[in-house]
Amino acid sequence: MSKVDDNLVNLADKIKSLLPKELEIVKIEYEGPEVVVYAKNLLPVYEDPEMIRKVARAVRKKIVVKPDESARKPRKEAAELINKIVGEGGEIVELQFEPSTGEVIIITNKPGYVVGKGGHRLRKILTATGWKPVVMRNPPLKSNVISTIRAFYRENTKRRLEALLEIGNRIHRPLLFKTNYVRITALGAFKEVGRSAILLETKESKVLLDFGANVGSYDPQKHFPKVEEVPIDELDAVIVTHAHLDHCGLVPWLYKYGYRGPVYVTQPTRDLMYLVQKDYIEVARKEGKPVPYTESDINSMLLRTIALNYGEVTDVAPDIKLTFYNAGHILGSAMAHLHVGEGLFNLVYTGDFKYGYTRLLDKANTQFPRVEAVIMESTYGTQDLPPRELAERLLIDIINKTIEKGGFVLIPVLAVGRAQEILLLLVDAVQNKLIKSPEGGAVPIYLDGMVYEATAIHAAYPEWLAKSVKERIIKGENPFLADFVHKVESVSIEGGISREEVLESEPGVILATSGMLTGGPSLEYFRKLAPDPKNSIVFVAYQAAGTLGRTLKEGADRVEIAINEDGKSKLYQLEVRSHVFSVEGFSGHSSRSELINWVKSVTPRPKNIILNHGEPSRIEGLARVLSRTVARGMKIYTPNIRDSIVFVENDI
Repeated sequence: MSKVDDNLVNLADKIKSLLPKELEIVKIEYEGPEVVVYAKNLLPVYEDPEMIRKVARAVRKKIVVKPDESARKPRKEAAELINKIVGEGGEIVELQFEPSTGEVIIITNKPGYVVGKGGHRLRKILTATGWKPVVMRNPPLKSNVISTIRAFYRENTKRRLEALLEIGNRIHRPLLFKTNYVRITALGAFKEVGRSAILLETKESKVLLDFGANVGSYDPQKHFPKVEEVPIDELDAVIVTHAHLDHCGLVPWLYKYGYRGPVYVTQPTRDLMYLVQKDYIEVARKEGKPVPYTESDINSMLLRTIALNYGEVTDVAPDIKLTFYNAGHILGSAMAHLHVGEGLFNLVYTGDFKYGYTRLLDKANTQFPRVEAVIMESTYGTQDLPPRELAERLLIDIINKTIEKGGFVLIPVLAVGRAQEILLLLVDAVQNKLIKSPEGGAVPIYLDGMVYEATAIHAAYPEWLAKSVKERIIKGENPFLADFVHKVESVSIEGGISREEVLESEPGVILATSGMLTGGPSLEYFRKLAPDPKNSIVFVAYQAAGTLGRTLKEGADRVEIAINEDGKSKLYQLEVRSHVFSVEGFSGHSSRSELINWVKSVTPRPKNIILNHGEPSRIEGLARVLSRTVARGMKIYTPNIRDSIVFVENDI
């Protein structure tokens, strides 16, 4: 018997001694970061929800109780029982049985009714069927991505379980070393924006924090992080903070080259990450650019992806625990708190974060259990953005003046985050008559590229959104469902509107990917709209160096663009006569003042700050300001790519 097996036997004996015999425990296994207790009777857990939390604290592991397969009714019989227990009043839309977890997902229009007072219907379902009920609200918009992911897990139950068992044995292996150092190595997004990647090492473990692409360049030397520094065969985990390509775009590439460990994300990030990665390789193929991985590699990643909630403490290696906290940047975005050793060292990696008001999300977290060091984004390290209210008024004014002239407004957006933030503003403005056509009617809003699907995923996770948006969705007043918001298809289909038809229709506002005009439908719209002075191009997000968006923002009036047509790249020389605006206040990144205020507010006070995700002047400028003000006494680092920083116990 291996040491891992010995550890599990000892742990299982302790867990059994702490749980009531009424559970009828069948077996206990490591599945990923969880210690899973399979039992025939879960009713005691439902009657005393605190029971498992007490045991988890006692053994210092994440404990999950699942119904043993022997206790579950056949799916058809279970479905009949569930429908009988809930009745027509519950408005059940669909039942999805998940054999790998023993859960039955009940998708309903009335989740509160299905749960019942004090959870009494859930207890009835559990007792009658042996399946653990999980109630989910029926999404107001159909998401193909969510449906695809759920189907993938149902079809790959056995493979998923095998992967989790393998991951679990690695996580819970006995420690070989007593950790006494933490080293971080900058692999991407240091003194630059794009290709975020950081390697965290201890004597025992190696963890990768983000692994993104530089969307501003397809030169392999600039597009990829420093992959030659990544010990793929030795990695314990990959942690992805959010679903933008510059943070998650190249994770499947790791699986292409042999990585078989876990990826830790929040649940919304998992779905959005799958969406943007699929689009990334599809667009690359269409535009004749290098395709770094395939759909098979994405599926290999998905099979091993582990979704966590905010505040959920999880083992990711024998000596590292992970907790996600809200970053306020996009749906599901997270700050990663890493607890190394037995209180040895605590690191917070912010990823991208917003410490200020937005319509879509609550602002970033500042409270952590312990913090010795922070790796902090610095995108706007030397720039204060205009107040959000001023930015909103400016955008509304640009739209009204453009519509009055009979022109279109093209807003290139990142499909995830800025698109939904702007959409919320536009829907409210149109409904409140702040934006209107010359005839007084509603101005049409067109969603192209991934924007519609990303919006559907947002609508499926109201509990992750700002309180005001969540309440509107739950009440049925969904701001994403206005009748003047139209989904655009690349070609004409029944019941839809094509890009050609958009430009032949009533002038309106077009939200299209990509947000930096590096490709996608926004580039096609730009080619047709740029020569006409009636039209306006409005940038509402950061434009990275080397992108067409940055070139236009800096005042270029003649540009050359390449668009793929019928598999061939065609060059267009364009005179830009449309009006180009940049409305900065909508960024999902923190402004200079917000960055400073966040450092000031972080509790407990960190001893070390490492600045990344910013152009050199922004990082150096922020470092100077911090060292003179709120960060006095802290060590401030501004590493270059490939630099390493070693934190030794005696130095902390």
